[in-house]
Amino acid sequence: MPKYYEEKEDDQRPCAGVKEDLKNCLLQSDCVLQEGKNPKECLKEGHCKALQVSFFECKRSILDTRARFRGRKGY
Repeated sequence: MPKYYEEKEDDQRPCAGVKEDLKNCLLQSDCVLQEGKNPKECLKEGHCKALQVSFFECKRSILDTRARFRGRKGY
């Protein structure tokens, strides 16, 4: 469930909501909290995979010239 709210974020960058949710998911995962690992290591292990894919798709849609007509993916 997304926890991003537009009035919270001052910076209106593309994919800011997905990035915020991915960051929160990683910081609240058991990998970081209980095992004390770096969030980058937990990301490599496959935690928060759905948000990682969504963030990648959103970033890729920025470079896609067809996105002018279809709109950016993500929120």
